[in-house]
Amino acid sequence: MLVACGGKAQTPQAAPPPAVEAVTVGAPGAASELTASGALQRRREMALSFRIPGVLTRMSVEAGDAVRAGQALAAIDPAGVDARQTQAAADLERARRDADRARKLYSTGFVAKARLDDAESALKAAQAAHAGAAFDRRWAALSSPVSGVVLARTAQAGEVVAAGQTVLTVADLSSPLVLRLPLPARDAARVTLGSSAAVTADALPGQTLTGVVTRLGQAADARTGAVTVEIEVQAPPQLKSGQIAAARLQAPASAQAAARAEFVRIPAEALLEASGDKAAVLRLDGAVARRVNVRFGGFDGDDALVAGLAAGTRVITAGAGFVSDGEKVAVVDPRALAAPVRGAAGK
Repeated sequence: MLVACGGKAQTPQAAPPPAVEAVTVGAPGAASELTASGALQRRREMALSFRIPGVLTRMSVEAGDAVRAGQALAAIDPAGVDARQTQAAADLERARRDADRARKLYSTGFVAKARLDDAESALKAAQAAHAGAAFDRRWAALSSPVSGVVLARTAQAGEVVAAGQTVLTVADLSSPLVLRLPLPARDAARVTLGSSAAVTADALPGQTLTGVVTRLGQAADARTGAVTVEIEVQAPPQLKSGQIAAARLQAPASAQAAARAEFVRIPAEALLEASGDKAAVLRLDGAVARRVNVRFGGFDGDDALVAGLAAGTRVITAGAGFVSDGEKVAVVDPRALAAPVRGAAGK
């Protein structure tokens, strides 16, 4: 009927090739890429607090304010510490009189040496108490230890603050911005001081900053087991303390991988199946997937070690389980995949 009416028959359109992810395999002795995220901070950030409790009577700065070294920031009511200082001064004066009297009496033989020793010990105790009260009086006011910026204000005038309670956090803007990354102990052991890192931050889309590893943690977190790696970042003024950034570091392979020179490393999800020392992967031959049998050598972290693939071969990772041998595929960016499939590390 369509032909009789002059219409044209519609030909069915071919289904698009399945979307997959792929990576290029590398030799186990070659450097691999570590990725992690953490918070940016100034190396010198100080939580300021009063040494003694009291009522906060003055707070002269807000979060974001620039401050200079020695600038007065906050104060508590000094009435209580002034009273203690006055009492300490009176106790000191009485102890001095008692010590002077004991020295005169001892010189004339009217008191024993023990009486003089007690008086002089009491004088030393009074001197220490007076010095402590004077020290507390100086700490009834807070001043900025550095020139920088106020990061946070956590108290208001009129509040009662405890000794040691943080009321302000100040950052030294002359100190570098650092990125502290929590890495698994296995990965942290492969990072070396002075190695470079590529740093990206949401605040600077499309920009990659240069970083250098400056410190390696010497203890693992008791809860997570992670070791902190510190990266000094060459950052523009737009980046602020507290913002989240990610870093990519090149690290040598682990000793387990380096000891197996005949194996290459691939993401574990690239394996189609593994039984004993036998496994299979899908190798990219242009735009066509080809099933390849490989020898399985175990896992190295998130990667699998296999023999039978030349370094530089591209293998399918995400989506491999839905592709047949000889099927044409489309390699896409992981973020473009509709299915929530985890991408391989190090792409």
